[in-house]
Amino acid sequence: MGEITDRQRTLITLSVMLATIMQVLDTTIANVALPSMRADLGAASDTINWVLTSYIVAAAIVTPLSGWLSETFGRREVFLISIAGFVMTSMACGLAWSLESMVMFRVLQGVFGAAIVPLSQTFLLDINPREKHGSAMAMWGAGIMVGPIIGPTLGGYLTETLNWRYVFFINLPIGIIAFLGCYSFLPNMLRRVRQFDFVGFAMLALGVGCLQLMLDRGAEVDWFASTEIWIEAGLSATGFWIFVTWIIGTKEPFLDPRMFIDRNFATGLVFIFVVGIILLSSLALLPPMLSTIYGYPTITTGMVMAPRGVGTMITMILAGKLMQFIDPRKLVVTGLMFTAASLWMMTWFTPQMDATLIVSSGFIQGLGLGMVFVPLSTVAFATLSPEFRGDATSLFSLVRNIGSSIGISFVTVLLTHNVRINHLELASTLSADNPNLSTISTQGSALAKYGETAIWQTLDNLMTIQALMISYIDDFKAMMWITLGAIPLALLLRKPDVGGGSAPAVHMD
Repeated sequence: MGEITDRQRTLITLSVMLATIMQVLDTTIANVALPSMRADLGAASDTINWVLTSYIVAAAIVTPLSGWLSETFGRREVFLISIAGFVMTSMACGLAWSLESMVMFRVLQGVFGAAIVPLSQTFLLDINPREKHGSAMAMWGAGIMVGPIIGPTLGGYLTETLNWRYVFFINLPIGIIAFLGCYSFLPNMLRRVRQFDFVGFAMLALGVGCLQLMLDRGAEVDWFASTEIWIEAGLSATGFWIFVTWIIGTKEPFLDPRMFIDRNFATGLVFIFVVGIILLSSLALLPPMLSTIYGYPTITTGMVMAPRGVGTMITMILAGKLMQFIDPRKLVVTGLMFTAASLWMMTWFTPQMDATLIVSSGFIQGLGLGMVFVPLSTVAFATLSPEFRGDATSLFSLVRNIGSSIGISFVTVLLTHNVRINHLELASTLSADNPNLSTISTQGSALAKYGETAIWQTLDNLMTIQALMISYIDDFKAMMWITLGAIPLALLLRKPDVGGGSAPAVHMD
């Protein structure tokens, strides 16, 4: 056993992060390609979404398993298999000939990709001494948070200039480089024999899988007006309930409940849940808003949203260094305040404005999220025993993903509900008795040319745009209050000791 050198550490970090970015990109890169896929695969508009759902559900179910797999079969081995499997299934997705084949390959892609993100975090924590954990998490967080931001833009560009299949083919060169780098430089970690708790895993898989299905299918089937959603909600609640009671009472649980006694880790899970809500919820809202209200094409939307990623990168780099001098808890609070301020700025959006406010608010939001993510990812594991690290990183990723799914579903439901209400309220002001509309008459020159029906249709379209804008603003306000509500949780965090400690010993081949 021996310590690794700085050169080896750098090469490991680059290889691991390349694999991580590849996997994270696939959570959003395929979204904009769905219309083209639907035409080529002969799928209906209500079934093509299974291309997204199948991947999300499969990844969610397998993510908690990554800790046990890596400790039983070796982190290096599991990571390499995950990369190779992810690349092969990505190619299979690009070659899919029907919706059924695409869904099957996407399930396999989710299965193989599930372990990449949590294991990448584990590797970076393991190979770095404690005083460098902040910088390591800055690098890891950059890949996690910037990936979803550039995914839709890259997917749109590939779909428009080449073909939707290249959304998946692009993983081949990235994956080959990542695999070769990881194969050459990843260290062998000590393994730990653990009995597999099938009951615990099965119940957690049931809870997570049904929850993800419910969140992804809810809007499509009108939520609790559908029997399907009630069944999925009941199965999810049952799975989580049995899982919690089981791991408390069994001798060798799937996830050791002792890790939740660590205050920083438990609080960190709540924080990362909130970050998940804000990160992907706003990403889910902005592209359709920019397209529908402002008429931006995909490439322009990507350019307008790019400063958000720039802001994230800036504060991630700074936060990794500032943590050596400033209490990480203060950075978390500052980041949340920046994020809340950006969401407040977004409540001033109007249909007639230019892109200035969109760019500036996005940049500030990127600054805030970057400032939260790095210290949070560091503090959450600062006081946790290394023996729990494999399971803890998988749970950290799982909770972030669940937060994202819940956040997207929440803002989508709120948007749909508010659009109907706001449209009705605006429409109630339009009538022949309204003095502002007294000039509308069948004898008017405009009506003679266009017809009264066309005039009222134009007014209805304007009302729809206004109702949609108000509804987006309502979503931004709700997210702002969620962000502000998370700030007091920083009081529960304990300041970590960043001055000492070292990474576990590793063996280099």
